[in-house]
Amino acid sequence: MTEIRDYITNDYKALSSSENIASVQDFFHELNFTHFPVLEEGIYLGSIAAEDIETFDGDKSISDYRFTLEGFYARNSMIWLDVLEVFAKNHTNLVPVLDENNGYVGYYEIEDIIKFFHETPFLKEQGGIIVIKKGVLDYSMSQITQIVESNNGKLLGLFVSDADAQTVEITVKISLGAMNEIIQTFRRYNYEIISEHQEDNYINALKERSDYLDKYLNI
Repeated sequence: MTEIRDYITNDYKALSSSENIASVQDFFHELNFTHFPVLEEGIYLGSIAAEDIETFDGDKSISDYRFTLEGFYARNSMIWLDVLEVFAKNHTNLVPVLDENNGYVGYYEIEDIIKFFHETPFLKEQGGIIVIKKGVLDYSMSQITQIVESNNGKLLGLFVSDADAQTVEITVKISLGAMNEIIQTFRRYNYEIISEHQEDNYINALKERSDYLDKYLNI
């Protein structure tokens, strides 16, 4: 099975902080990247933005503009939802990837992440969506799994889709099982049901986010 880290690429070498601005401007003119990672002696400094570099003096180097570098990145251990969030929050089509020791590994391109996103069972497989809510200290992923499986349900995925200091919302996708019985069991365990049988609307919302990113690539 393909994992998201399989999409980490090094098709283009990271830029050096000593790189001449004029050559970097040419690099961005040739390629459709909004950002690209910059290294200094192998250490990731941040990403330089194509939009910013247009205003820079071509005779200078990237290090002269290091204060403009954007520090976002993904870990190579991140799940696909977290990686997708990094793309969305930073309005980028490329995200540098670091390992647990902050070593530069490569980068993700948004086209590859969208491809992976569309192939996940969470989107691809038919099933029902339930969004539940409970106190931060009271919920249990193992309990949620047990509730679903005790009603002959099969989980396609679950994740924390919203949270604040007091409560968390958890999105659960179920491929099999009696939805009504599962919902009633959640209520017996004091989970608040945020959505009942709204799987089509919720899946469409997730697909719309992906479509937005598709459109962003073509701007």
